[in-house]
Amino acid sequence: MSFLKKLAGDTVLYGLSSIVGRLLNWLLVVVHTRVFEQPRLLSDNAQLYSWVIPLNVLYTFGMETAFFRYGSKKENQNEYFNIILTFIILLGGTLSTLFILGATPLIEALGYPGKERLIVWLAIIIAVDAICAIAFVKLRAQNKARRFVKIKLASIFINIGLNAFYLIFCHNILNGVFLPEWKEFAARFYNPAIGPDYIIWANYVASMITLLLLWKEFVGYRFVFNWEKLKVVLKYAYPLLIMGLAGAINLTADRLMFRELLPEGFYLGQSTDDAFSIYANVYKLSIFMTLVVQAYRYAADPFFFSKMGDKNSPGMIALSTKWFTIACVVLWLVVSLNLDWIGLLIGSTYRDGLPVVPILLLANLFIGVYGNTSIWYKLTDKTHYGTYITIGGMLITVVLNLILIPQMGYMGCAITFVISSFLMVAACYYFGQIHFPVPYETQRILLYLLVAGGLILLNSYVRFENLALGVSLHLLQCLLFLVFIYFLEKKNFSKFKAI
Repeated sequence: MSFLKKLAGDTVLYGLSSIVGRLLNWLLVVVHTRVFEQPRLLSDNAQLYSWVIPLNVLYTFGMETAFFRYGSKKENQNEYFNIILTFIILLGGTLSTLFILGATPLIEALGYPGKERLIVWLAIIIAVDAICAIAFVKLRAQNKARRFVKIKLASIFINIGLNAFYLIFCHNILNGVFLPEWKEFAARFYNPAIGPDYIIWANYVASMITLLLLWKEFVGYRFVFNWEKLKVVLKYAYPLLIMGLAGAINLTADRLMFRELLPEGFYLGQSTDDAFSIYANVYKLSIFMTLVVQAYRYAADPFFFSKMGDKNSPGMIALSTKWFTIACVVLWLVVSLNLDWIGLLIGSTYRDGLPVVPILLLANLFIGVYGNTSIWYKLTDKTHYGTYITIGGMLITVVLNLILIPQMGYMGCAITFVISSFLMVAACYYFGQIHFPVPYETQRILLYLLVAGGLILLNSYVRFENLALGVSLHLLQCLLFLVFIYFLEKKNFSKFKAI
């Protein structure tokens, strides 16, 4: 059981940057939706960032996991760091150059003519972030979690600070909210006509500074193109790339397809761009689940790779999966039951989309469980199974979105996401038990999911006029659910105390 303490400790440490960062970035949603009250003003940002997700997968090419596979041993780290980073620089440089050269036709195809600068900035951001990703994975492999966290947090605070400077400080000065004598100063840095563009500009500056902060990781780097060794790495990484791309499309297909599939006037008084922006921004509320998933995976991947060949590995995976799922179920319940006050933080014109949040949280919970159970094909070098499963999930997502978006709007997107995510988990579990049996406590996990889901569904039909009363009752239900978990897991808690 001591391995759980190590895994939990690493998760908390890595999660510090992930959780703090995503929470702060979520607070930016509050700023963005209140500064730009007309949802359509944020539609171009939402559309472009939807494309960034699959492009990030393409630029990193599965090399983060590949580095753990081939560079996990100390004596191999520098060699494979050089080989992998060289490949990433060549790939990113080529792709970003093509995007920059084709910025005009690309931005016109997306329906936002005259905003080529956004394509240029994002092309550079994605290439730089891919290079940084390899440096960060090196820090994880070397167990330099503290440096990892410091740099991640620095990047986040730079991005937050720039958003605050442009969208709160300069924006409000130029609108006469405060400090009228500073208008000339603010006008040098901020043009209200392109206000939403500063969101991407802040990201650009933060990415460039992050690259500089990682300079120590690049000391000793040599441009090396060793085709024989790279070929082996690519053979391992290529299925991960396909799987990653399919997974990214699975995650973003709803937003990539939404504007084309939603009938104009589907939502009374809202344009298609308005409806798209509302969905894209309330979607960000599901990051509460995503941040836990990401924090856990930062710690879990290197941990389980280091245990390759250990006869106790399946038991460790089963135990960690149960407690990971319990944490996610609790989070799902807490956020879903408290949307009555959490939703008040975002701009009022965006709140129509709040009912989809519990479904999106559940879908992301399944994505987290899938990431956990998928460790079997990474440890056994059967990554092609992950490719098949994820492509299957992508196809289901595309087909269901084609059917449901025209009929149900963004609720159709959420339902599609949760169905495809659940089916991916089921398929991964089925094949995993054949090739790498793990003694998961499936019945116990399903029980927690069903009880939490029942509470969320029940509360969706109950509305309290008195907000304080509603919040109190919802928190009481969350507390009772925790007591329920403690009662069922009491023996395990006793074991933890004894460690």
